Amino acid sequence: MTKFGRRLTGYFFALVASSSVWAAALPPGDFQFELTVASKIRNYLVHVPHQAIAGPLPVVLSLHGGGGNAQQHRQSAGLDAAADRDGYIAVYPNGSGTLGNRLLTWNAGNCCSYAMDHKIDDVGFISALIDDLSKRASIDLRRIYVTGHSNGGMMAHRLGEELPDTIAAVAAVAGVHVPALRSGRAVPILHIHSVDDPRALYRGGLGPPFPFTNKRVLHQPVDEMLSAWVRNDGCSATPEEKQFKEAAGQTARLLVYGHCRDGAEVALWKLAGAGHGWPGAQPSFEKLLGPATRVIDANTEIWRFFSRFSLPRK
Repeated sequence: MTKFGRRLTGYFFALVASSSVWAAALPPGDFQFELTVASKIRNYLVHVPHQAIAGPLPVVLSLHGGGGNAQQHRQSAGLDAAADRDGYIAVYPNGSGTLGNRLLTWNAGNCCSYAMDHKIDDVGFISALIDDLSKRASIDLRRIYVTGHSNGGMMAHRLGEELPDTIAAVAAVAGVHVPALRSGRAVPILHIHSVDDPRALYRGGLGPPFPFTNKRVLHQPVDEMLSAWVRNDGCSATPEEKQFKEAAGQTARLLVYGHCRDGAEVALWKLAGAGHGWPGAQPSFEKLLGPATRVIDANTEIWRFFSRFSLPRK
């Protein structure tokens, strides 16, 4: 079947699924679904891998950055190809805003814009989305993971904090949310961030204005967030450097805090020379985001991390 044919098949099944409870596994292809949460219509995109096997598949929720949307993030991050390669369902939820599916944000608690200002229940939305998807597709509820970029990365950390018995592991790119210390399951955490990020400042502080606005975000320090996760997960206080990579004058160090509770791990890919973009993606908006990087491929490193973790059996 051609790629166009697969898309037509996907959208046909999406229409069927929107009118009734869909119990069978979704076929390979692309889908869009809607659900109502807190009286608001929310939506999300789904990509089922082309070599999908029978049986429940893991799920990776990938959250767009502030001012973006699901389709833009899907194209820029390249996660569909990674899902096809690694065998998981990729899900791209849309945040909220006032212009349809444009200029959307997430309420990560410390950011951003419309979603935070209007106290949008995005934790409730993601929880409802997972329940909705489980009725439409054959998914492995022990292997649901969340990642995100910038404001989406902040939201990914918040989901790990508030849904520790639903989210098996978190990986965030260039977006910081400091979790509150709480008892319960230790959540595996991977964070990817450049010390030279010009927008989500590694050391924290007031970032530059968003384009064509005077809105600025007060960013929390990466080290403060990592320390909070290390305490929460009961890990060793001092990290061990596991890998070092260098390419085109940029570097990446993998720092791992081990010996955590429940077999968890807290890890940081600490980049230098790179900007705010998604590592491994095609260069875009470098005047705004800073230098693109291929010193690591975020999709590869994220799945390598996720694939090691699952929720305990009940």
